[in-house]
Amino acid sequence: MPADYQIHELGSVTLQGGATIRDCKLAYKTYGTLSPAKDNVIVYPTWYSGQHYENEWLVGSGMALDPARWFIIIPNMLGNGLSSSPSNTPEPYNGPRFPNVTACDNVRVQHRLVTEKFGIEKIRLVTGWSMGALQTFHWGALYPDMVEKIAPFCGSAKCSRHNFVFLEGVKAALTADAAFAGGWYATKPAIGLRAMARVYAGWGFSQAFYREELDLKTLVYSSLEDFLVAFWEGFFLPKDANNLLTMLWTWQHGDISDNTLYNGDFKRALGAIKARAYVMPGQTDLYFPPEDSQFEVAHMPNAELIPVPSIWGHFAGGPGTNPTDVAFLDAKLKQLLAE
Repeated sequence: MPADYQIHELGSVTLQGGATIRDCKLAYKTYGTLSPAKDNVIVYPTWYSGQHYENEWLVGSGMALDPARWFIIIPNMLGNGLSSSPSNTPEPYNGPRFPNVTACDNVRVQHRLVTEKFGIEKIRLVTGWSMGALQTFHWGALYPDMVEKIAPFCGSAKCSRHNFVFLEGVKAALTADAAFAGGWYATKPAIGLRAMARVYAGWGFSQAFYREELDLKTLVYSSLEDFLVAFWEGFFLPKDANNLLTMLWTWQHGDISDNTLYNGDFKRALGAIKARAYVMPGQTDLYFPPEDSQFEVAHMPNAELIPVPSIWGHFAGGPGTNPTDVAFLDAKLKQLLAE
């Protein structure tokens, strides 16, 4: 089958950490038509382990992200298996030698796509779930005069210490598999991927989700164990371990102020975001609790805090798992775009 995405060739890209990705490739897909005035642009970055097609649940006719009205660009994160990643980079920077990539690195190459490929100077909206939200905040802080509106949902502008610790558990479970072999695995470390999935399962959905047995009643799994195997292990087993670890490092080191513009001054970076912002944490999100978003909004000049009223935890934000949450997010995006 032909690929349903395109590649923007970036040449040699020097990363924040000093390493260079040579022949760097950014995979992306567009939806809709760019207007002659180039004033109908929405950028919608991908999330941890997700690829562009796994963002499509929020794109469609009659929705806020309607391709009949908007030109929607979904750029794939570096490390996600389609853009330059450990799994598709030739030696010597393949596998565990693939360099560390920051969210800032990601957004800077996305900015090159938007400007070099399409000649776009203004972006109406940047939005995204989870690590997509992290990139959304970066767009607002790195390019404040370009981005008019942002809607990060179920994500943060900086990885919290608690979030960092959760990810250490995920990483330890994956790399403890002897088959992982320091990243030089000949066959996929399936035991590690399954263990990683089990760690994740306690975080992706809320306590109330499990208490109400929504895994059985709404998602219609036959038992809790069936949910853990079919949903969670099934989610991670197809993915490449080194790719997952690359994106995990990006997540852990997410910080909109960690660059030469703001030199680690997080409050100043938040204050520099000019975009009208709807910051939408999941009410029961265990990764990104609303308290973190309250701090962010308090230091942003034009932001509103809009918690998603859901017991679906982090998955209130995606990937289209609960129709009620999808409807809530879509309605808020319509409201923001109409302002």
